[in-house]
Amino acid sequence: MIKRDKYLNKIIPFIDKQLIKVLIGVRRSGKTVLLGQIRDHILAGGVSAERILYLNFESFASRRYTSADELYNLVITKSRDCGGERIYLFLDEIQEVENWQKVVDSLSVDIDCDIYLTGSNSNLLSGELATYISGRYVHFDIFPFSLAECIEAEKQRGSFVSLERSFDDYLRLGGLPQRFVFDDESAVHTYIDDVFNTIVVKDVIARNNIGDAALLIRLTSFLLDNIGNPFSANSIRNTLRSFGVKTSVTTILSYIAALQNAMIVLTAPRYDLKGKALLSTNEKYYATDLGLRNIVKSSELVDYNKLYENAVYLELLSRGYKVYVGKVDDLEIDFVCTKSGGEKLYVQVAYLLADASVVKREFRPLEKIDDNFPKFVISGDRHDFSSGGIVHKNILAFLTEVSA
Repeated sequence: MIKRDKYLNKIIPFIDKQLIKVLIGVRRSGKTVLLGQIRDHILAGGVSAERILYLNFESFASRRYTSADELYNLVITKSRDCGGERIYLFLDEIQEVENWQKVVDSLSVDIDCDIYLTGSNSNLLSGELATYISGRYVHFDIFPFSLAECIEAEKQRGSFVSLERSFDDYLRLGGLPQRFVFDDESAVHTYIDDVFNTIVVKDVIARNNIGDAALLIRLTSFLLDNIGNPFSANSIRNTLRSFGVKTSVTTILSYIAALQNAMIVLTAPRYDLKGKALLSTNEKYYATDLGLRNIVKSSELVDYNKLYENAVYLELLSRGYKVYVGKVDDLEIDFVCTKSGGEKLYVQVAYLLADASVVKREFRPLEKIDDNFPKFVISGDRHDFSSGGIVHKNILAFLTEVSA
């Protein structure tokens, strides 16, 4: 089992603090295992197992507790059985509980408890009900395995061959943790396909009353085929119409929002560096996992520029950055990355810096930025092309380096 220190180190300081801890991530990204690792840390600190309650609301065994009243009564009884001592609640896939925010809000004030929630919907903490816990929670975005975690998983099971082989597998099969239990690649594909179908059926179609499942699949395939390309809803509609698919901008926007909520598609908004403002059009879309992307994309072509860009995007998110697509004059910067406290960096991604014209194209947007924040060009090249204060990094070195 991979210990996910990147996330544990962020969550551990909040243990026993009067804040609800919420872990949000796409299905099968490892949230349940991470809950177990948090629980193990608490147990190692001397808390007895009797003071810990874990419920997975997608399990048939927990079905009765998806009722708000039943869940509340169960936890209150648990607290009484523990003599009023602090109890630790681990509530997995909390979105399955009706009016869960009201229950959690009440428990947090009625008894002494430390609460940990997971959910598979990015919209979990928005909407009217979320006002019940507003200002009293901290949330953590959980992603499938990074390349470094994939390599560690391979080493643990004795299948690691080389960094290059692991990277190739990561670009093809992604980082869903459960894929590492399979020895046969066809079984991995079957598993990823099943995860994708589960997400589409349970988290997209059922939760959003999607009326045209075929259009949803076509739109998903189109977006994931074109990761890293800027689009507006209107341009997507026109492209789909050219393929004989009739739809409206309103439908496209609602379907994209559903895909985003299920976290199968992630969005990077555009940011004007000169005007210091977010732009409302032509955002870029990325896959939350490359294995899920490759199982549904329609094109047989392998575009390493897109795959590299998506891999770097996911790595930056997993390191805790907010990531935007930058615009400086008429040029684009792949990623403008920020953290609280004023930390910022700029990143360009390319498959290979094949000749002088490509080097100029990738470095030029960064050269136009007049601040002193770090600027990187990341590619598959082994030769170091760093110049003028802009650091060039090999993508394998970047994805496997130790980070906060």
